[in-house]
Amino acid sequence: MPLLRPLGLLHRLRPLGRRLLIVGLDGLLIPFSIWLSFALRLANAASPMLLESLWLLPAGLLIGLPLYALTGQYRSLSRYVGARAVYGFALRNGALVALLLLLGLTLRLPLPPRSSWILLWMLLTGLTGLMRFALRDLLLTLSGRRSADPLRVVIYGAGEAGAQLAASLRLAKSHTVEAFLDDAPTLWRRTLYDVPIKPPSMLAELVATGSVDQVLLAIPSLSRSRRRRIVEELRPSGVTVLQVPSVEEITSGRTRIDALRPIAIEELLGRDAVPPDPTLLGPGIAGRCVLVTGAGGSIGAELCRQILPLGPRRLILLERSEPALYAIDQELRRLEGGGIGPAPSLRAVLGSVTDAALLKALLPSEQVEVIFHAAAYKHVPLVEANPLQGLHNNLIGTLITATAALEAGVEDFVLISTDKAVRPTNVMGASKRAAELVVQALAEGVATGSAPGPRFAMVRFGNVLGSSGSVVPLFRGQIAAGGPITVTDPEVIRYFMTIPEAAQLVLQASHLARGGDLFLLDMGEPVRILDLARQMVELSGLKLRDEANPGGDIAIVCTGLRPGEKLFEELLIDGASEPTAHPLIYRAREPGMPLAQLNTCLAELEACITAHDPDQALAILQELVPEWQNQAVAAPSQTGIRL
Repeated sequence: MPLLRPLGLLHRLRPLGRRLLIVGLDGLLIPFSIWLSFALRLANAASPMLLESLWLLPAGLLIGLPLYALTGQYRSLSRYVGARAVYGFALRNGALVALLLLLGLTLRLPLPPRSSWILLWMLLTGLTGLMRFALRDLLLTLSGRRSADPLRVVIYGAGEAGAQLAASLRLAKSHTVEAFLDDAPTLWRRTLYDVPIKPPSMLAELVATGSVDQVLLAIPSLSRSRRRRIVEELRPSGVTVLQVPSVEEITSGRTRIDALRPIAIEELLGRDAVPPDPTLLGPGIAGRCVLVTGAGGSIGAELCRQILPLGPRRLILLERSEPALYAIDQELRRLEGGGIGPAPSLRAVLGSVTDAALLKALLPSEQVEVIFHAAAYKHVPLVEANPLQGLHNNLIGTLITATAALEAGVEDFVLISTDKAVRPTNVMGASKRAAELVVQALAEGVATGSAPGPRFAMVRFGNVLGSSGSVVPLFRGQIAAGGPITVTDPEVIRYFMTIPEAAQLVLQASHLARGGDLFLLDMGEPVRILDLARQMVELSGLKLRDEANPGGDIAIVCTGLRPGEKLFEELLIDGASEPTAHPLIYRAREPGMPLAQLNTCLAELEACITAHDPDQALAILQELVPEWQNQAVAAPSQTGIRL
């Protein structure tokens, strides 16, 4: 602005020069306030009483300026003066007025009326404060450059986070806040930083006028269900939605309130997390030696992260992948001791659950008391293409680990299973169902035998968000590459749960085990994968390319079901589940297989694996899991169907 150009010298002043300028302004305001207090109180700008009290002018300067300097009035940065500074001005000026009054009484000098002292304090506080705020706003106007085309934004949330975000954006000068939206009717028709607060229903009107480029979601503590509802309400507007970081990220200092980011699909899927029950979470771990197999995998690693703070006597990580084992070992050492030095409660073991000699030596030597068996090959197409390796790791590995636990006197054994074990249509699911049969049979043997053995349990749940090979990272990578997104079938639905919540529920379920239990986790509402893909495109700020919008950014292509893939997943084979002490954990009983018959089949299966005979091995798997639908599935379409 042309009128502000001469004031550019103020912005270019060095800090010392600005301080001297403020001291000079205070030096003018103190005598001016003294004179004005007389003029207002006596209604006479040249009253004889004023002439008698002229001693106040030099005394005000000689006392006031040193008092201001000693009490820190000139230490604060002018451009960041806030409302709290007003209290400082009031206290300093109250002290100045008190010292002037004390000086006058001590030296028996002429004094103005008593009400003039109150008026003087108010004038000093008001004028010095007004001067500092005016200087702040002037410096903010002169400093930096406003973006040539600032983004016009609406902030959803007129609470503390929304106010802080608006203040940060004001300083950055890259955004213009057009309005606040809030669900609270008591805030409507009010303003925040002179910006109107409106109901969310007004967003459509703001978008229609072309005055909104982005919506910024500024409610860090939102539950998943409420965030999902808000996003659904904003979706018809077609504007980009960003959000402030979570409360944990802000309070830990990892990020700032204005570090805006897109809403991750993981923050919308699934049900609101239920706080853990402390009576179920800790007692089964504290002071005991715990072994986690598959410790470098998605679930295994998260189990380790949650087990360590519960105070185990020792935590043993068993993993066959060296990079994965190294990563989780280093992470846990940092969590435990703040470094990568020795950690007495941790031991990383590089090895496989199919190594019987390793497990038979490891469990007794470490006096392992609890085993979480998470080691498994889980990618359906890969196991379908490599059935012998899948059977060896998932089924025989479970047999070896559970047998070693039985022989070593382990107290608790928990198998991490999957919903794909229910009426499986693929080798991976069938291998996990057969692994369940192994655990069921051993549990039955412990229950009917005279010798004590582990409390065997199984925990079955569906897809976890963000795990390796899951659909969300796949879609995210495809969007980043410009598409297309590949969906196998438009009718495929899946249940989703976050990795931390799944691991937390597994730990709580393990404490509920009585022996041979099959625990099912409440997975919330199912999600159609096609809808998931569409939503991820929108959350990325892109447009879906289809027949209705051929100029969009990302297309979705249906490729056909992969071999062994289901349209939907289940958690129960037969019978019904019953509730437990935890609202999201259910207990079920399903038919098993006699241990003698199972051992015969498993011995034959091991021989087929050794002989590399996949046909006979799959025939035995069919005998073990008769509900397995081992049928040919049409090959994926090469051209696909665009949606």
